[in-house]
Amino acid sequence: MGARDQRGDVVVTGVGLVTPLGIGTDATWAGVTNARNAIRRIDRFDPTGFPTTIGAQVDDPGLSGDIPAAVAHLAEDLKGRLAVAAVREALASAGWSTLEDPSRVGVCMGSEAARPSLGEVAERLASGEPPPAEVLERMAPEAPTRLVAALAGAAGPMSTISTACTSSSQAVGEGLLRIRRGEVDAMIVGGVDVLVDPVMVTGFSKLGALSTRNDEPEAASRPFDRDRDGFVLGEGAGIMVLERADHARARGAAPFGRLLGFGCSCNAYRITDSPPDGRGALQAMSWALADAGLRPDDIGYINAHGTSTQMNDASETVGIHRAFGSHAQLVAVSSTKSLMGHLVAACGAVEAILCMLALRDQLLPPTRNLDNPDPTCALNHVAHEARAAQLEHALTNAFGFGGSNGSLVFGRV
Repeated sequence: MGARDQRGDVVVTGVGLVTPLGIGTDATWAGVTNARNAIRRIDRFDPTGFPTTIGAQVDDPGLSGDIPAAVAHLAEDLKGRLAVAAVREALASAGWSTLEDPSRVGVCMGSEAARPSLGEVAERLASGEPPPAEVLERMAPEAPTRLVAALAGAAGPMSTISTACTSSSQAVGEGLLRIRRGEVDAMIVGGVDVLVDPVMVTGFSKLGALSTRNDEPEAASRPFDRDRDGFVLGEGAGIMVLERADHARARGAAPFGRLLGFGCSCNAYRITDSPPDGRGALQAMSWALADAGLRPDDIGYINAHGTSTQMNDASETVGIHRAFGSHAQLVAVSSTKSLMGHLVAACGAVEAILCMLALRDQLLPPTRNLDNPDPTCALNHVAHEARAAQLEHALTNAFGFGGSNGSLVFGRV
């Protein structure tokens, strides 16, 4: 490996997941490895008359345990409850009940604004009733970040990143950089999003981005397939505890994986499309590899952004070929969005955790519905079912609406 290894590793010591496949990391991973599909007709509201009537909804995890009074109102909607469930699992798996020095622990979360409290605000305004301050606070992008920091007792640097689908990937990368710079010993990072609501279904339908395969919901998300017609809205939360490796060793923590590299770029092409030449993807992946001190042929698996839209999948394929050269036909590639839809601000962190689990269990997640591979997306796809493999390093991509791109590289412990 390269000189980057001499600076001291950053490891992942805790993970927490809530996804359409289940509440908790074990439930989600079991769903992924068994190629279970969570896409169904929407039942949170009546989708009759909408162009798209399908989505990947999460089960409400509810609330258990105490919430600090100052932030309790932030956990009163589904988005807040997802953040609470994910961070509590992440802290428990990291073995943290109290922080030794809260000022040396920071938080960075990826989150979008408004949802799901926007509907409540609209109803109140329509009736002439001003929304209370607590509801307006829940609409802010930083609301989950405040909630996570309070639950963890973190007092170090706190920030929120809102770059659409790249939000939580960049939040993980920000955590890596802060630890490397010596600002903190640990960072709690990740993302949360709730998307299956009338506003989001209407908006993305107007953009022509959603699948309308309403009669076959389980077949609707089909990344890299010739017959793909758009993505499916999902929702969820993924949170990780990052630590400096020597800090984790000193407290006897058992890491899930090593976070080795981060790369991000901006192409600002069109709001829903990536450029056909894959330049943004190329830059993010190449910089992440360089940051990790690795060569393309060191990577055994790519968890692709793979949204199931015509442009994204083709552009990402071009980017992979440009970044990986001849190894592009050998490295295993899959998109777990085929199982749980597109989690937007949460997808980068959720899929990063899946990469680490793939490294831990030496098992490649599958792409479901890849029945007719698109010749323009020629890669070494893991189709239909999970595949055993020998893996040392994996890379995950997240490419956001409006042109933001992020790639993360993980190593096996």
